[in-house]
Amino acid sequence: MDSQTNDGQQPKRRGLIISVVLNALLFVLVCGLMLYAFMLKVDLDEGKRRLSKEVETRQQAERYLIETRNLLTSSLREIEQLKAQLAYKESDYQAAVSVKPALPVVVEFRASLLGQGLVAVINNTSDRYLTLVLAVRNPTLSTVKRFTLEVSPKSSTDFGHLDGWKFASGDEIGLFNDEFGALKLTVP
Repeated sequence: MDSQTNDGQQPKRRGLIISVVLNALLFVLVCGLMLYAFMLKVDLDEGKRRLSKEVETRQQAERYLIETRNLLTSSLREIEQLKAQLAYKESDYQAAVSVKPALPVVVEFRASLLGQGLVAVINNTSDRYLTLVLAVRNPTLSTVKRFTLEVSPKSSTDFGHLDGWKFASGDEIGLFNDEFGALKLTVP
């Protein structure tokens, strides 16, 4: 009987050992799977954080882009308004200038008798006294000066280096009077 009981207990022991080994293997496998799931969760959370940060950065960039686009649109609108105002002002100026009669003055140049350079001879061809503003510019030296001249009717006035400007070829001259259109010319 002992051999029968021993034989009967041996399969039970084998089954018990196999069961314990299988349970231990299953326990280790479950623990490994739980560790793997925990690592996946940590990686997934890190990916979510990075994705959330990228989404936030992208939203900030889009907001900045929208603000910049709105600012650009506003600036372009303002530029167009200023261009329209400038075109309006220019047309008003052209209309006002075209209404004024031509300045009754003829300008000639001669060599200076006492010094260097040229002298402007300004002839008033009208029957009235004229107060003129003479603006002279030397484009080479970038110098500009303004002078006020009184010219008698049907007479001429000489203007040169003794009066404050030594004319040279290429100088730009403008003669202005409120009642007449401007006369602009370049010294030959």
